[in-house]
Amino acid sequence: MNMKNKKREYMNSYLAGIFLGLVLLVAFYVSGRGLGASGAIKSGVVCAVNTIAPEHTANTEYFAKYVKSHPESTMKSWLVFLAIGVFVGGFTSGARSGRLKFKIDKGPGISSKTRLIMAVAGGVLFGLGSQLGRGCTSGSALSGMAVMSEGGLITMAAIFGGGYIFAYFFRKLWI
Repeated sequence: MNMKNKKREYMNSYLAGIFLGLVLLVAFYVSGRGLGASGAIKSGVVCAVNTIAPEHTANTEYFAKYVKSHPESTMKSWLVFLAIGVFVGGFTSGARSGRLKFKIDKGPGISSKTRLIMAVAGGVLFGLGSQLGRGCTSGSALSGMAVMSEGGLITMAAIFGGGYIFAYFFRKLWI
């Protein structure tokens, strides 16, 4: 059978979960901290604001404090390198498995434009929520649960509970 015609299967989800746990364990061992991606976005935003309007950065307590804690550059944060690794790894995995293509997954009752708008709106809301909640899903829930944090358990319950509730109301966007 030709490789182009052969359907590639996804990795076993239990095995992938074990690998994710091992990556989290290594992150705690190497850096003393868990995983989290929202910090990488924060580093990029602070770097952009500092480059475009350094006086605004200096006069805003939030930005000034973040820049001061990263004397060389906010982009030299380990979380930035983590996010780059996730992107490169996902891209490589998609390319090797033949799944690297631009395709909008949507249900029959929704246009591609509406699907993209809803995806971007969801991403923006999740990003804002991650900053209000002091971390993203991986930072708050996954890393929090790994150290048996009460906040991590509550965050994970809220993420999955909220997901089930919102899925009921927004299911028409993909069914």
